[in-house]
Amino acid sequence: MKYAGNTKRKPEETWVAVESYLDGLLIPADAALNAALADSAKAGLPEIAVSASQGKLLHLLAKMQGARKILEIGTLGGYSTIWLGRALPARGRVVTLEAEKKHAEVARRNIARAGLSGKVEVRLGPALTTLSQMAGERRAAFDFVFIDADKENTTEYFEWALRLSRSGSVIVVDNVIRDGEVADAASSDPRVQGIRRFNEALAREKRVSATTIQTVGSKGYDGFTLAVVLR
Repeated sequence: MKYAGNTKRKPEETWVAVESYLDGLLIPADAALNAALADSAKAGLPEIAVSASQGKLLHLLAKMQGARKILEIGTLGGYSTIWLGRALPARGRVVTLEAEKKHAEVARRNIARAGLSGKVEVRLGPALTTLSQMAGERRAAFDFVFIDADKENTTEYFEWALRLSRSGSVIVVDNVIRDGEVADAASSDPRVQGIRRFNEALAREKRVSATTIQTVGSKGYDGFTLAVVLR
């Protein structure tokens, strides 16, 4: 029998109710993560961090990958950074890139409160600049990359992620559905067009195998792309 659900609820209300139910079972309350969200809001940062379930998904993917070196493009207040940092082994490292000074300062405080300062490096500056600098440093390849920055430059961020990764590395790109607008070729939203450009480049990219998953919940209707580097 097909389950029809509560027909009196709006779809969005059902999404949030289900997310709350599952989070209550699978994601225990966490003082450091809750404080990171509270301090980010108090500082006036936009409330666009990943949800708890999305943060735990990143954590689990990094764990499953056995990641020792993680790159995050887009730090915000450090909420997702904490999830990623906790997935690392003892000598693991996260390098997270943030363009806004205020965001980076909040993130550093949140990361320190979570006891991860020794594992996380917050780099301040436009990501395209810091990524270029990192390429010149000849550092070891990243095992896991999370891209969650301005959508207009997603294609360029992904290209840099490929350059800084290795065969078998995992790349996750967030916010790629844009409330369904990604299917609208005529959209006037530059963020939507940025993601469409990324999708078209991804379809041509032979160095990865990728898929995109649509998601619903407290963050609305969106989704993420998951790619594995083949070369």
